[in-house]
Amino acid sequence: MLVIVLENAPPRLRGRLAIWLLEIRAGVYVGNYSAKVRDYIWDQVEKGIEDGNAVMAWRNNNEAGFDFVTLGTNRRSPTEIDGAKLVSFLPEKREDVP
Repeated sequence: MLVIVLENAPPRLRGRLAIWLLEIRAGVYVGNYSAKVRDYIWDQVEKGIEDGNAVMAWRNNNEAGFDFVTLGTNRRSPTEIDGAKLVSFLPEKREDVP
């Protein structure tokens, strides 16, 4: 199982992903592909994301049962602790504080 979520992505990238994956909600794509095809699809996301951000998650044979990669600016940041990949939630930037 493969899941990709896009935010603020250009329409041409969304259309490109719709060729390979089913868009079940706006910006949420699912499918079931080999690692080679998954890498190709992620390469397309990297080339076309522009100012947006993306996350891709897939089933993996590890303790969590899945793995993921992210791209672009987002308040959620992958962090590895003792071999486990977790997500840190960065504080919101406030414009009224220097």
